[in-house]
Amino acid sequence: MSVTLMAKTAYADPNQPTRTPRDTEYEAFARVTRRLKQASNPDAHDFPGLVSAVHDNRQLWNVLAADVALPENPLPGELRARLSYLAAFTRLHSQKILESKASVDILIEINTSIMRGLRCEGKPT
Repeated sequence: MSVTLMAKTAYADPNQPTRTPRDTEYEAFARVTRRLKQASNPDAHDFPGLVSAVHDNRQLWNVLAADVALPENPLPGELRARLSYLAAFTRLHSQKILESKASVDILIEINTSIMRGLRCEGKPT
């Protein structure tokens, strides 16, 4: 097999489904939420893991907040405002978690709700 052909086929798995931006967002939330759950397990005693998961969650929300702030963002204004509010809440609550003054549970709940929205669960058909 030639090098050119190998390069063309290396990343082209025909069995892989095409991912939409919504799928990518869902996967990002799923990964960070899974890490938050694992690190918040009382049996884990993994404060560095919790710090890392909270940091990554905050980064995800920062990216989301920046995206919804763009004038060309196609989401409805009210939804953009709500997402901006949740991003601000996430920043503040994350600080409380890192100071051991709050639980990570609400962040997990928020992320799970966002994931449900991305999957259109509960949406009337």
